[in-house]
Amino acid sequence: MVDKISLDGRTLTGVANDGDGEVGTDTEFEFEQEGERIYASYSGGDIVDGHLVGTFDGEQWNIRYTQINTDNETATGHSVGNVEQLNDGCIRVEDEWEWESKPGEGESVLEEIDQ
Repeated sequence: MVDKISLDGRTLTGVANDGDGEVGTDTEFEFEQEGERIYASYSGGDIVDGHLVGTFDGEQWNIRYTQINTDNETATGHSVGNVEQLNDGCIRVEDEWEWESKPGEGESVLEEIDQ
């Protein structure tokens, strides 16, 4: 039996993003997990402060996020991401996102920072 992936205590960063996304390689996400509930605070690059909440079943997350950028613009959105554990034990997320507060959608990739 394979252990379920936990995001608790992990730090991920953006490695790829397209469309109208604001997450970049300087954006870091600090995760907490309680059962299937996940939470993260994030900042860096164009994002001054962001927070996400959602659910994670061990393979896929379903989250909503809210953030403020360096231009003092706020934004909210939703995403669904497939989460996998790489051979080195680090986490990788392939995420499909869409803004809810403005037009735009895209795909991004997050990877765990090697601690």
